[in-house]
Amino acid sequence: MPFRLLHTADWHLGRVFFNVSLLDDQAHVLEQLVDLARDCRADALVIAGDVYDRAVPPADAVRLLNETLTRLALDLDLAVVIIAGNHDSAERLGFGSALMEERRCYVRGPLAGGLAPVEISGRDGAARLFPLPYAEPALVRELLGATDLTSHDAALAALITHLGALPNDLPNIAVGHCFVGGGAVCESERPLSVGGAGQVAAERFAGFDYVALGHLHRPQAFRDADGQERVQYSGSLLKYSFSEATHAKSVSLVELGDGPPQVTRIALSPRRDLRIVEGHLADLLAGPPPGESAQDYLLLRLLDTGALLDPMGRLRTVYPNALHLERPALAQAGDGRTPSREQLARGDEALFADFFTEVTGQAPSDAQRDVLHAVLADLARQEREAAPPTFGSDPAGSDQAGSGAGSEPA
Repeated sequence: MPFRLLHTADWHLGRVFFNVSLLDDQAHVLEQLVDLARDCRADALVIAGDVYDRAVPPADAVRLLNETLTRLALDLDLAVVIIAGNHDSAERLGFGSALMEERRCYVRGPLAGGLAPVEISGRDGAARLFPLPYAEPALVRELLGATDLTSHDAALAALITHLGALPNDLPNIAVGHCFVGGGAVCESERPLSVGGAGQVAAERFAGFDYVALGHLHRPQAFRDADGQERVQYSGSLLKYSFSEATHAKSVSLVELGDGPPQVTRIALSPRRDLRIVEGHLADLLAGPPPGESAQDYLLLRLLDTGALLDPMGRLRTVYPNALHLERPALAQAGDGRTPSREQLARGDEALFADFFTEVTGQAPSDAQRDVLHAVLADLARQEREAAPPTFGSDPAGSDQAGSGAGSEPA
């Protein structure tokens, strides 16, 4: 009978996005996860790293993790395997791990804590899980006493070799946090290293029946030489950047028995979606079309090219959770060249017309030129009125100033 595993990763509890805490949104999807674990009768749940968003998580994030693990491990009597990711503090995450194992909650923080596998017996089957928490190559060198491990790929290969031959009496599952070469990345993922030294080859996991990975936020799989997709990322629980706006977030239900693993991605429903909305200001102020929520987290791209008065303030009266505003027409039009000396000699109106065309991609209209002319004329008048009297002029401003012998025109 199959062993049923829920594969999750990249919870990033405590994430703040554009100065907005996502903790309530995370609690919303974790409620669904607990219900799913109960309804699908899972035998174990995996969190493949980046449990928290930063090494020192806020107290509310710790509280949310505590409540969620209590419901999973105590209320549902579900085995849970957790590893540290590159966002986590391995030592902090691993606090109390020996005590937690009494309730089948296996937390592997520091790599030095050991690489012993975890055997879990479920309702209808059993499996052996090998937790491989995130570790820099330097830590692997220290642990194994190897001096030639300079890349993440070499370090992973050494760790898997250190595990020894895999027994074949139970399905063997690796749980890791790494960047498999060729994977699709997102803006919200913190690079593991400069250049390609942070990538590992999917072939390093040959021999495992399933590989539950974290780090990349998009659900994806890698096909091996047998044509099977044993190496998989479950993806993050929520969208954590606008580069993920089109992603469908999910958790993976994995069934392991005879034959290749059967993986089903089960969608999660966010409290608020994260979307990119594009249009002119007047159209957006009319409200969202049917089927779209005005409460979502939004990046708004305005197509208007003219001046706008407080566009974000006005848009937030309709979309209260608008997070960011872009004006692509202003950012992309023109070639950005500096005006030449000949252009500068043409006068203020011609120079501003060139600037307007450079920024907006089109020449000013007659009405806009009239406004510019009136503004420049008013500035010139103010400058004349503020200028001090010239030498030889009449303090009273008489038109006879400077008419005496020896005077020169001002």
